[in-house]
Amino acid sequence: MQLFIDSADADEVRATAANGFVDGVTTNPSLIAKSGRKMKEAIAEICSIIPGPVCAEAVATDVDGMLAEGRYLARIASNVVVNLPLTENGLRACRTLADEGVRVNVTLCFSTVQALLAAKAGAYFISPFIGRLEDKGMDGMELIREIRRVYDNYGFATNILSASIRSADHVRQAALAGSDCATLPPRIFAALCRHDLTDSGIAAFLKDWKSAGQSIL
Repeated sequence: MQLFIDSADADEVRATAANGFVDGVTTNPSLIAKSGRKMKEAIAEICSIIPGPVCAEAVATDVDGMLAEGRYLARIASNVVVNLPLTENGLRACRTLADEGVRVNVTLCFSTVQALLAAKAGAYFISPFIGRLEDKGMDGMELIREIRRVYDNYGFATNILSASIRSADHVRQAALAGSDCATLPPRIFAALCRHDLTDSGIAAFLKDWKSAGQSIL
């Protein structure tokens, strides 16, 4: 499963990518606003850091506006993927952009039938928002499993990009459910390699080694 970082902070992306595990980046208007930078500048710099997909979101709500913004964003760099919302207008714009060779990530997916429509509209990614579903008492991972089953049943090439990830366990569950990718906040990325038993095991090994009075070099 590919791992994306959910951030519009170029320094944050660069620091996290140093671990060698970052396959792509997702951004949204809220993250761009938080970065304090112009969208084009922020996206261009991130695209120069990460060779994989970098998602940049259109903010228009009408089809013509989405198309204009999507085409503009796609010209920033060859690895830009345009984010569009899962609305009727978003799907119509997705179909047009996909036909033009622009990769589209359809976001804010909360149902299997929405994911089916996105695949039929030519979406490159579909982004089910796991954490937001769970906030409402629903099973986000069951949605991932259902989308996986539908896409496999009919041979859709759309990639499942699990979003709104709240914990390292969400990453585990998404991988088991068959998600192609997951996008994580930096703090979750940092938590993936941690485990209490790993820490205690290292401490025990070092204690025993110190008592042996040896040196490797």
